[in-house]
Amino acid sequence: MGENILPRRMFLWCMAAIYLSAFVSLYVQIPGLYGNEGLLPVRNQLRYSGKPLVEQLLASPTLLWLSPYLGLDTHTAIELLCLVGVALSLAAMLVGALRDSVVFFCLWALYLSMYQVGQVFLYFQWDSLLLEVGFLCVLVAPMTLIRGSRSVCEHDRITFWLIRWLLFRLMFASGVVKLTSRCPTWWGLTAMTYHYETQCIPTPLAWFAHQLPVWWQKLSVAGTFTIEIAVPLLFFSPLRRLRLCAFYLQVLLQVFIILSGNYNFFNLLTMALCLSLLDDRHVRFWLCTAEHTEDKESKLWSWLCYILELAVFSLVIYGAIVCFELKVDMTASAITSKTAFTYHHFKQFLNSVTFPCVWVGVLSLMWEMLTAMYRCACVSGFLRRFWSTLQWTVFAAAAAAMFTISLVPFTYIDYASNSKLWPGVRQAYSLVDRYQLVNSYGLFRRMTGVGGRPEVVIEGSNDGVTWTEIDFMYKPGNLSTMPPLVTPHQPRLDWQMWFAALATHTEAPWFTALVYRLLQGKTDVIRLIQTDVARYPFHQQPPTYLRAHRYRYWFTEPKADGSYPQRWWRRVYNEEFYPIVHLGHPFLESMLDQHGLKDKSPPRRQSNSATARVVMWVRAQVTGVPTPVLIWTLVAGSATLCLLLALPRRQKSIMGSFNPKDTLPDAKKMVDEDDEEHEKGEDEEKGEMEDVDEKEREGVTNDDEKEEEVETEVEEQ
Repeated sequence: MGENILPRRMFLWCMAAIYLSAFVSLYVQIPGLYGNEGLLPVRNQLRYSGKPLVEQLLASPTLLWLSPYLGLDTHTAIELLCLVGVALSLAAMLVGALRDSVVFFCLWALYLSMYQVGQVFLYFQWDSLLLEVGFLCVLVAPMTLIRGSRSVCEHDRITFWLIRWLLFRLMFASGVVKLTSRCPTWWGLTAMTYHYETQCIPTPLAWFAHQLPVWWQKLSVAGTFTIEIAVPLLFFSPLRRLRLCAFYLQVLLQVFIILSGNYNFFNLLTMALCLSLLDDRHVRFWLCTAEHTEDKESKLWSWLCYILELAVFSLVIYGAIVCFELKVDMTASAITSKTAFTYHHFKQFLNSVTFPCVWVGVLSLMWEMLTAMYRCACVSGFLRRFWSTLQWTVFAAAAAAMFTISLVPFTYIDYASNSKLWPGVRQAYSLVDRYQLVNSYGLFRRMTGVGGRPEVVIEGSNDGVTWTEIDFMYKPGNLSTMPPLVTPHQPRLDWQMWFAALATHTEAPWFTALVYRLLQGKTDVIRLIQTDVARYPFHQQPPTYLRAHRYRYWFTEPKADGSYPQRWWRRVYNEEFYPIVHLGHPFLESMLDQHGLKDKSPPRRQSNSATARVVMWVRAQVTGVPTPVLIWTLVAGSATLCLLLALPRRQKSIMGSFNPKDTLPDAKKMVDEDDEEHEKGEDEEKGEMEDVDEKEREGVTNDDEKEEEVETEVEEQ
């Protein structure tokens, strides 16, 4: 595999942008979710028992334990942590030297601190994925602030390989769990006929995708299984074109998901992981700076590679045709498909490939370690060679440890394989589990809403007779409201409302807290529903009564003449979700007591320190600004500034590469070329041995020169 300096730096920049999106998205929602008058006040999660600080950090690793030492209340402290995360990630986007392992460690620690107290609103798979990828960034990023240089290290390819292994675990498990769940829609290839209208927050394009013919929906499910189960096996292929094909297929899948659904930063994070499949040569092709070098491979070897790649592609296509019985129906102008294997067959297949996948990972990691060790041995100078070898030892051990403990969550997909793991590996995994270093994944395990999308609608009234629906900004409610575009923002209350509709209110204790805060008229909670409080129907006076009903929602269909309907949704009443309550109602009081949602102690007096005043000032500036607009403004502004800063360097690079001889007439050029060839021929015999020695020295000492060229290309990007 070729060098991956450019993909690694692109990955780190993307991670800084994703961190920025995650911190900003969470920061805007903190008062309503975790504030002193929010749904689940964070101060209730921290019990200051007088234990030593180290003991508290080990029990619950969050920097919020430091808030008393800073003279801040818990609410102000969590906002401060978020703002520090925003500032660090923004700085990392703008300044290459700050895309450093120390900075990424701080970002990981900040997000982990909020995850530990975030409760149900932060218990999403993408939050765990961000923490795992964030910790790997600590190993992948250079130690610029410590070494004072961003030069390439011999161990870089080892740590970057862990990103590829995580991508494999994520995609392979996501495909496998759809079948191991025995969901009839996945097995019947009909899941996509329900997915677009039943996902949490669809986009406008989801309505049009839902209207596609059934045969196309079934074919897309078959394609999803192929991309998520078969294609990830190509991630570790020694053939470059196979890895590139796998890259584009994975990115294509993520783009389709982004276009049809609002899944915050998850798909962007997955696409960032896909960069681990690229090399410098392909990135230079993107940047139109590809070097024209002579092909040193023999024609025989090139043809063998072509034949092998063609065989692999043919095998994948043939396997998809056989497994899903793909047939062309000329009469109906369609492609028919159905699952041609049973659950028992799939379990046998899974049992037979899980451990071989582990061994493929072992061999691939060992290859990266050996090549890196060889590079260390080629470094000139004893001290430099010793320092490189020492770094290789540390990072190779760290990579081996991360790979080993990741086998525990990876083998959850097959119980028989998981039971074969050495008990010591499970012990090591249990020790680091609280830090979210490695996690198990499996998205869209089962398709919900087959009988219609369940949706909870909250209604308020001042007299108990006339009821007004409370519309949320993002989730479906009003039948005529167009689905929104909110990526990469995650409205966490809207997401939990989607989960709440799948069960009863007793399984979502926070819903009682939501009803309670709305009856109190708490502005911070109201802003979770409507950023513009004036659009909230009870902004002038809180409702006296509240209730909630469950409806079944479906996308509307095009009219018979092909025209589009005026409404996006249609719905049918299902049942009562939450009874009519008011402040002091016995049922409401009993639910608050049962779930411990009442304010048991008054909040700590808000600090008036300079830090607290700065935090409050920033909050006042962003209040009322739509979160997606805020996120994209910061990301787009940072990207534009990076581009503007890179333009002078690009012009300098172009001028530096300008050769006045190129302007000579053709005849003059020919004379000069003949003279150069003549002089070269005279000196060829004399310098033969010197050239050999120079090549040997260049092979071990040209890292700095290569680094300067790479940094120039990155700045041009």
